[in-house]
Amino acid sequence: MTTQGISNYSGAMEADLKALEDKVSQLLGLCQQMRTDNLELRQELAQAQDEVRQLKENMAQAGQRLEALIESLPEGVA
Repeated sequence: MTTQGISNYSGAMEADLKALEDKVSQLLGLCQQMRTDNLELRQELAQAQDEVRQLKENMAQAGQRLEALIESLPEGVA
């Protein structure tokens, strides 16, 4: 192998390592973004679940009030 062959190999190796470094850096950035997005989605899901729970409670209360109203109607009306 000549000195020129070694320097070409070294240059090609440097380019490959730089490309790999760039890809790993990009992957790490994507992973961090996914973590951030995942946390936001978990928070949104928890909020939506709380809203659903509250709506179910409201519907149950409304149903009970409606039943009480129906019970209080005179016999001939219901």
